[in-house]
Amino acid sequence: MSLEGRNVVVTGAGRGLGAAFAVAFADLGAAVTMTGRSAENLAATAEAIRLRCGTRPRTALLDLADAGAVTRWAKEMRDAGAPVDILVNNGAQWLSGRMESHDAHAIVSTIASAVTGTLLLTRGLLPLLEASGAGDIVNIVSISGLPNVALHGASVAFLAAKHGQAGMTDGLRQELQGRPVRVTGVYPPNLEDVSPLSPAWNDARPAGSLATNRDVVETVLHALSRPRHLTLSTIVLEGASGGLHQH
Repeated sequence: MSLEGRNVVVTGAGRGLGAAFAVAFADLGAAVTMTGRSAENLAATAEAIRLRCGTRPRTALLDLADAGAVTRWAKEMRDAGAPVDILVNNGAQWLSGRMESHDAHAIVSTIASAVTGTLLLTRGLLPLLEASGAGDIVNIVSISGLPNVALHGASVAFLAAKHGQAGMTDGLRQELQGRPVRVTGVYPPNLEDVSPLSPAWNDARPAGSLATNRDVVETVLHALSRPRHLTLSTIVLEGASGGLHQH
């Protein structure tokens, strides 16, 4: 699969699964824009991609829990005018523990980053995705967004956030039907954090192993490679552990 000439935005791209997406897309020739909350993590990943691929991705410091910042950055992208071919909504805040142990800010920011911020960013970039003529929105949710899944240490706020993200994904799919933008929701389980920058990325996985970042990335690339008349709308990954996917 080649993504030469394609513009990709990945949120939460400074580390973990988001960074793996950024590297994999750059490997395939895409022009990648990485957003995240840590300037240090974004810079380190972007520099690693430059050394590997010869081109440094664009980076943007962005907190998805800050509605104003999300709205302003999306407008900057629209003003720049370049189409966005693929938007990977990966960024979200992880929060564990019982709800009485969290203050209001932690609860609000957890839900806002996954739901409000992600929806505002998607809305803001939608004109650019439509301008592509073949846009894709990929929402990385979690099995925590599925019905009747155990908390597995996650907070009620995180579970609520992921269920909200699942509902948003379904709503986007319905609203954008007939327009040149596909919507795919991906529901990973607990993941082993491996990077395309590490030799472990290519290691064979014995039966009973945890799913890895590579499993999610390759699944998404398969969905993106399907002909435009076909959408893999809901993809649930099952690994050795029934645990939830943590951002």
